[in-house]
Amino acid sequence: MALLLSLLMTLVVLSCGPSGSLGCELPQSHVLDSIQNMRLLGQMRRLSPLSCLKDRRDFRFPWQQVDGSQLQKVQVMSVHHEMVQQAFQLLLSERASAAWDKTLLDQVRTGLHQQLEHLDSCLVQLGTEEDSALSYGRASLEMKRYFQRIRLYLKEKKYSACAWEVIRVEIMRSFSLSTTLQERVKDEELGSP
Repeated sequence: MALLLSLLMTLVVLSCGPSGSLGCELPQSHVLDSIQNMRLLGQMRRLSPLSCLKDRRDFRFPWQQVDGSQLQKVQVMSVHHEMVQQAFQLLLSERASAAWDKTLLDQVRTGLHQQLEHLDSCLVQLGTEEDSALSYGRASLEMKRYFQRIRLYLKEKKYSACAWEVIRVEIMRSFSLSTTLQERVKDEELGSP
């Protein structure tokens, strides 16, 4: 619970003010959507993660592809957009509907959709709509491969309750890693070490 609270606070700090928005104007509702999505993902837990330890897997989050001092704010926003979009598509599946409480899942879907709209608007402000593939090509491709590994895992595990629990935790983890990346870019823009 402490980890979740710290993640939520990080999202709030990152999204407040012009430097927290990575140079584009994300509305305050984007922060609220992020916080709400993390809270809802936490509430969607049906099993104890401890009961699914044998089902854990390293999905190889593409940290090396999306981490580094060479990434610019446009790339970070593009990669974050790709992550939210892939998570949204995964949670739109019929199998996801069967795995979780429909009300909570619908709320997460709505929140992710709203975040995508905010990020789309931000990317347009940053001038990346037409050339987004060029601005972050490899990192975006690695993010797609990461989510493909998640989909293959679910299929391999026959969409079991434990498999969905592992994925729920993994999605929360990936959002946390994306937040860390955004924070690093913000620090670099501000000239912090």
